[in-house]
Amino acid sequence: MPVVQKAVVAATSLREFVIRHLALFAAAALFVFVLSLTYGLDLSPGFF
Repeated sequence: MPVVQKAVVAATSLREFVIRHLALFAAAALFVFVLSLTYGLDLSPGFF
């Protein structure tokens, strides 16, 4: 592991790491949920 990467890992606490990944997972789940709501919706220019 490069020295710079070791410094970044050491500077970031485990709690911040877990919270960041949980937030990313929640954002991805929300994105998939919104996509599932729009499934089959006609978004062609003639719809508007």
